[in-house]
Amino acid sequence: MIKLLNRNRKVTLMFIDSITISCSLVGAFFLRFDFIIPPEFGDILLYWIPMYVGIQLLFFSFSGFYNVIWRFTSLWELLNIIKWVSISCVTGIALIGLYQGMQGYPRSVLLIFYILNVLTVSASRISVRIYYSHFHNKLKNKNETKTKLLLFGAGKTGEKIAREVIQTSSSPFKIVGFIDDNSDLRGASLHGINVLGTVHDINNLNIQFDEILITAPSATGDQMRNIISACKSTGKPYKTVPSLIELIDKDVSLATARDVSYIDLLGRDEVTLDMISIEKMLLGKRILITGAGGSIGSELVKQCLKFNPSELICFDCDEEKIFKFTLQAQSIRSKTLLKPVLGSVLNKKHLIKVFTETRPQIIFHAAAYKHVPIQELHPWTAVSTNVGGTLNMIELADLYSVEKFVMVSTDKAVNPVNVMGATKRVAEKCIQSKNVDSKTQYMAVRFGNVLGSSGSAIPIFEKQIKEGGPVTITHPEMTRFFMSIPEASQLILQSASIGQDGEIFLLEMGKPIKIDQMARDLIRLSGFEPEKDIPIIYTGLRPGEKLYEELQTNDENILHTDHKKIMILINKRQIVPWIELKIMVNELLKAGETLESDKIQVWLRKLLPYYTPRTPMLSSDGYSSTIKGEA
Repeated sequence: MIKLLNRNRKVTLMFIDSITISCSLVGAFFLRFDFIIPPEFGDILLYWIPMYVGIQLLFFSFSGFYNVIWRFTSLWELLNIIKWVSISCVTGIALIGLYQGMQGYPRSVLLIFYILNVLTVSASRISVRIYYSHFHNKLKNKNETKTKLLLFGAGKTGEKIAREVIQTSSSPFKIVGFIDDNSDLRGASLHGINVLGTVHDINNLNIQFDEILITAPSATGDQMRNIISACKSTGKPYKTVPSLIELIDKDVSLATARDVSYIDLLGRDEVTLDMISIEKMLLGKRILITGAGGSIGSELVKQCLKFNPSELICFDCDEEKIFKFTLQAQSIRSKTLLKPVLGSVLNKKHLIKVFTETRPQIIFHAAAYKHVPIQELHPWTAVSTNVGGTLNMIELADLYSVEKFVMVSTDKAVNPVNVMGATKRVAEKCIQSKNVDSKTQYMAVRFGNVLGSSGSAIPIFEKQIKEGGPVTITHPEMTRFFMSIPEASQLILQSASIGQDGEIFLLEMGKPIKIDQMARDLIRLSGFEPEKDIPIIYTGLRPGEKLYEELQTNDENILHTDHKKIMILINKRQIVPWIELKIMVNELLKAGETLESDKIQVWLRKLLPYYTPRTPMLSSDGYSSTIKGEA
């Protein structure tokens, strides 16, 4: 039957249905009359068989029944069978009543026929599913050696992975069991695969397995640490599926499995987005993203593409990143026009050309210098880019009637002690001030560190671990707020859809994380023990660094939004008028052009009276000597 089905599915299925319908009708008469059909009903049976067969085949063809791949039969298909069998039976009864009337006909036969009809048609489909899921794959792969996979998590994700393996005959894996922290599930079965116990039972299992796959994308950081510790104790290789934050479309499969990373230990809650409001904001729009090659900028590009803007202008000063964008633009299959542009936000003439040619409607301004110690040594670069570049973008957004301007800010702008944070706070003040008399909606989104960005702690630690150590940490008590790059980018888009009137949005960052603990977790994830296999050295705070970061100043109040991870900062201080603020900002930019740190510091303090540098800014002579000293 299976061979025939593969050759001509529709004809074969119609033939099978003809047999099952006929048998159901004959069976109904047999059951009604205790297996002895009176002669007077023989003619009725012979009349009804072709009628019902013809009606059902017609309805089944019309409904697309014969286009369904029945090896993947689901509840939806079974409900469809009931629906169309019901319709065809009612139609048959109506035709009998219309042309012959119902008098003298055994009405109970019709009810029995209906039940048998549903059962036999369903059984014919389910048998195909059973064959492919239990017999076909076993016969095909009886001589193949498959990797025995233990799934850690018997929830929705684990069920989906198991179903994928069972239904894929070419899969190199065989699921041998589940582990789940819910002890009530012990002994339960999922797709014929048993739940063997909890995390505490993993070393006492009576089964053999080759690898472990963690299928618990919603696990907390502490839960993941326990799971990873248990996996390591087995000595078997282990991987995980991406977290819910990473899975924008929530589509998970074996293909998405990856090595466990530090992001899995964050335990951040899933980001729930108002997709309708974001789509309303982005659909069909021309969007300009500065710093598009950076960690946040490149992720914003990916996220925006999902909402089908008409054009994405990817602006960056890095030639290599623009080259990669160009290749991506050539290969992308999307209605969105991806336009890479090489340039600097400092070049106002070039920016005018870009604005004139593209007429952006929404701007995400992510271009900035961000590395605190480097900007302490080169304060003029932070002033020129973080302030001057932002000023250029703000003014052109107003001139070209941009709908929304969203600046990516940082928690280092709060009570700044370094030039990077101070310049970003000045940029925030410019955003708020310009918003007062502009039709453009200006806003900023403030958040902490993101995992895996260039030059951040994790890539550095990973490199040091790979080289055998030591891992260098500035201070054992240093803490930072962290979130993943996808989460930050998603929340930026959501904030932009909410923003209307010069808001500074604050993203919920969770609990601060000790950098020391982060380093030790990474060492363990790499299969080593801190201090024993990989030494840890404390080097002291670098110029401009804080031990602890803050998310709001004393003169800022928090206003909660409808989104649990997005808040609005309300500043008690009066916003400085644009004309007055711009004069002071221009003086700061002039001080930056002198390359004299003391002049820069004077104007930063005039703009931000609460700016208290952690370390004195270095002059150009001091800069030179410092570099020599460090070398």
